[in-house]
Amino acid sequence: MKLVRTTVATVTVAAAMMAGALVAATPAYAATYGGECGSGYGVVNSAAIGSKGTVFLTYSAATGRNCVVAKRNTAGSPVLIEAGLAIHPVGSHWTAYEGDHFRSYAGPIYLQAAGRCVDWMGRISGTQGGKRGTNCG
Repeated sequence: MKLVRTTVATVTVAAAMMAGALVAATPAYAATYGGECGSGYGVVNSAAIGSKGTVFLTYSAATGRNCVVAKRNTAGSPVLIEAGLAIHPVGSHWTAYEGDHFRSYAGPIYLQAAGRCVDWMGRISGTQGGKRGTNCG
């Protein structure tokens, strides 16, 4: 019986340590959408930009327009932040694009895309996130 208790205790401690390691790997301050696209836009998709931030794809049913914002986890000194949005497939140029040195986020950028699939991305200091051919409809 003592061996069973020792094994259970060892497994419990190991599981707790692994859970702690997983929590520690998550950024302390993850970017959140703050309504940057304006009234009537809701988040329909998002993607991590490595550990640097998040790119948010939003949509307004009233206008049929998509909007993209690429946000850092925490604001700081200006760094290169880019946001891109296009009807799928993107081709060689983003239809809507913004890129410059910003403290917090790039965008909002907009594109009329009702009933169409979109490609969208965010990039922070060379690290990119986003998706291709999504949110068709």
